[in-house]
Amino acid sequence: MTATEMPSSVTDVPSDPDGVPGAAEAAAELHTPVLAWFDQHARDLPWRRPEAGAWGVMVSEFMLQQTPVNRVLPVYEQWLARWPRPADLAAEAPGEAVRAWGRLGYPRRALRLHGAAVAITERHGGDVPREHAQLLALPGIGEYTAAAVASFAYGQRHPVLDTNVRRVFARTITGVQYPPNATTAAERRLARELLPDDEPRAARWAAASMELGALVCTARNEDCGRCPVAGLCAWRLAGKPAHDGPPRRGQTYAGTDRQVRGKLLAVLRESVRPVPRAVLDRVWDEPVQRARALDGLVSDGLVEPLENDRFRLPLT
Repeated sequence: MTATEMPSSVTDVPSDPDGVPGAAEAAAELHTPVLAWFDQHARDLPWRRPEAGAWGVMVSEFMLQQTPVNRVLPVYEQWLARWPRPADLAAEAPGEAVRAWGRLGYPRRALRLHGAAVAITERHGGDVPREHAQLLALPGIGEYTAAAVASFAYGQRHPVLDTNVRRVFARTITGVQYPPNATTAAERRLARELLPDDEPRAARWAAASMELGALVCTARNEDCGRCPVAGLCAWRLAGKPAHDGPPRRGQTYAGTDRQVRGKLLAVLRESVRPVPRAVLDRVWDEPVQRARALDGLVSDGLVEPLENDRFRLPLT
């Protein structure tokens, strides 16, 4: 198809009765400009370098869930310096993973990553498995992380649907400002249909579409002037209609149980000895919320209760 024959938007292409309307044709229009943009503008991130290996990719994927790159970078570097292989982490107590997680938030990810390292060491000789099914069978790893590791570490062909990718596809193909709150079957089908057939190109497309959402097609203040596919974007061509779906979930922190949990964990991370409850009581004035937060940490396996009303990070 020549430039003069290109449809005015990806929604103008013929519908495919067996899949997402026009997805196959849209893919052909989108791949080349997005990949060319990525070649010029991709950030030099440590987990994208060859020396990171599959373990470095896996660590980054755990850390980047709901956490911005600038907060992840220093913790990632320290983590890989201390535990360059899964077996190194597996040999440590899970509480050490929680301690090293620092203030990245959602610390159960640290326990899950530790559990995955133990399983990799026991089942796969310490090497992160290549097969998607084997990755998915590891504790703490869901569909997204398995696909991301298989794609980014091993160059395989898998749809990798994070928030950034879902937003790019929602705007460019579907013509809406934001994707649904939870990933839908239609989104997964669209992501599969947009994948290039060639494995290395598909892996690059997964990274490129994610980077486009992170740097240009952002949740707020999208920069259409820098977008390589602005001329094909269904949402922009429709005049950028405002979101009219269910309210988007906002993230609050101040005054929540999550904040109290973070304060309690901070005290435990800084201590190499068990901490008496009286010390933990000082971090939050409201006793009912404080007790609820501490009970939640114990229930989640992030804190281990000891005799004499003392607490520590878990050893087992």
